[in-house]
Amino acid sequence: MKKTPVFHDTTLRDGNQSLAKPWNLEEKLEVFGLLKALGVEKIEAGFPSASAMDFETCRTIAQTADGKTTVGALTRAVEKDIKTTYESISCAVNPRIHIVLALSPFTMEHVLKMQPERVKQLAVESVAYARSLLKNKGEVQFTAEHFGDCMENLDFVTETFLACADAGADIINMPNTVERYRPYLFTNMVERVVTALPQRVTASVHCHNDLGMATATSVESYFAGAVQIETCMNGIGERAGNANLFEIAAVLNNCGVETGLNMKLFAQTAERMAELSETPIHIKAPLFGEEAVMHRSGIHQDGAAKTKNMTKGAYRPMDFSAIGREQNDRMGFTSQSGRSALTEILAQAGISLTAQQAAEFIKICKAASETEGELSHRRILELYCAENPQESGGNIR
Repeated sequence: MKKTPVFHDTTLRDGNQSLAKPWNLEEKLEVFGLLKALGVEKIEAGFPSASAMDFETCRTIAQTADGKTTVGALTRAVEKDIKTTYESISCAVNPRIHIVLALSPFTMEHVLKMQPERVKQLAVESVAYARSLLKNKGEVQFTAEHFGDCMENLDFVTETFLACADAGADIINMPNTVERYRPYLFTNMVERVVTALPQRVTASVHCHNDLGMATATSVESYFAGAVQIETCMNGIGERAGNANLFEIAAVLNNCGVETGLNMKLFAQTAERMAELSETPIHIKAPLFGEEAVMHRSGIHQDGAAKTKNMTKGAYRPMDFSAIGREQNDRMGFTSQSGRSALTEILAQAGISLTAQQAAEFIKICKAASETEGELSHRRILELYCAENPQESGGNIR
């Protein structure tokens, strides 16, 4: 039986660091409140060594958090940074020091410019130092940056993970720091590491979306044994963003996995996040895009109309009311649309069409659409009234 997934959200750190205008304390506290309302209990507050403001923000959030919330903060594998991080969050009921160090061959050689054995030693020493500061309070997480690039030295990486676990790491995090390959290659690595880790250690993944597969990779990593999934709300983050909290939770929910999150708040939270991050939700974005519920093809419209009152729709990934979205299916009308769309659109105005009427009226609408483009619902009503002047216009949205 699969364990309940643990959402470790990094919006306040990974999301914030990617913004052109990083959040101030007031804004960060609002984001923290949004996460708490959703039921997220593992929250990374920031990177205390990055700036005095980030230090104070992490400390304020740590002071604010209740006993249900784990407040984490990121640090490099540098003793003074680890100490700074500890000082910023040690006041939390449940603090987490999150140490990151690259273990991929490419990064060790070209960025760190260190030999693998020295990197391994640094990783273990850093974890041991963090554990000595926390003592029996809180958690230590170790992240092997660029884990997705570690296919050729996975045995070395696994040995390093085991040594870090022995030194006091509670969570081992495997990030797809830059998404380069198909999800299977990454999840296969995750499964191999999970098999080797002690039962007491929580396996975690942190996926970026450079090639558009962060949600898929995160979900499949969970089924490969990674209990903790690191996310950002709305998928914000460096470059193409991080794994999207809302998408991952929706997929897991569809698969019968209890997420422990208040999914009814997803839509309104996503809208507020778009405002706070000044990153609009794309009209075609999954779940919350304006057109995520739109149908324009005649075939799709027919199926949507016939299943509109069902939990499972013919052309709908889920019941959108589960994530706080009011409307499941919307009909647009173009030259590609069908009679079902006209019937549904006019029904909103209290106008009922017979099959014969719809067959005749669609000719008029398609001709208009070929020159005008997509017809608004109001435009369709105008065309109907022009053809049926004896009838009142009704009300339509």
